[in-house]
Amino acid sequence: MALKRQFDMSATFSMASLTDVIFLLLIFFMVTSTFVFPNALEVNLPESAETTSLKPVARIFIDAEGRTATMYGEDGQMQILPEDQQLETFMTVIAQQDGDEAFVALFADETVSYGRIVEVLNLGRTLGVKVVLATAAPQS
Repeated sequence: MALKRQFDMSATFSMASLTDVIFLLLIFFMVTSTFVFPNALEVNLPESAETTSLKPVARIFIDAEGRTATMYGEDGQMQILPEDQQLETFMTVIAQQDGDEAFVALFADETVSYGRIVEVLNLGRTLGVKVVLATAAPQS
């Protein structure tokens, strides 16, 4: 008498554990992406108690060594500028493109001389661009 072996193989795949893993990865990337702030230069900002809800169209960064970098738009590329003439060109383009709504945030290290900051603020005033000095949030 020939005995038959029965091999019952299930061809189904449980997706429950896979969706749990994908959900956890989604939460992980959403939480860690909020902490990312693109900075090409290390800048220690002075503290302030005042805040603004305006979104700048461009950003200017000045680090402790006096190097200047610019960024246009939210996802713009950071460009390190070798000399001040290019900063004037950058702000002229912003004034022409955005007109009266041209708003630039200046992120200057707390060790940068006040004279350098005033130069950038005066350049913005002469070109019709609103320049606001950005500060760090107060630590409580």
